[in-house]
Amino acid sequence: MARDEPGIHISGGVHGSAFAVGNHARAEMNQGAAVPRDQAAEELLIAVRELRADLTRLRASDATAVLDTALAETEEEIVTTGRAAPTRRERLRQLLDDSQALVGLVASAGAVAGLLGM
Repeated sequence: MARDEPGIHISGGVHGSAFAVGNHARAEMNQGAAVPRDQAAEELLIAVRELRADLTRLRASDATAVLDTALAETEEEIVTTGRAAPTRRERLRQLLDDSQALVGLVASAGAVAGLLGM
């Protein structure tokens, strides 16, 4: 390479990214296929997302923050593994049981509770 030609130097590593260099270069990035979910997991995921959205409309409290954290963890587990483990489902049941006033106030909480067998 002559001194006046541009050069590229990459040190370290590149993870979770795609890049292309040069004329007509094309970069594609595939993170892998989505994890398959059964109908029950899909319904629970939808209900969990709806309840999380509804929680933003309520006055924030320690109880809503704890519930939102548990819902976020459940959503992440379903998205990454395709299901919510029994312990995760039991934790949500307990939180919803402890928040009966919330369950009665927000229809989406009732939907999640119903999908958890409450």
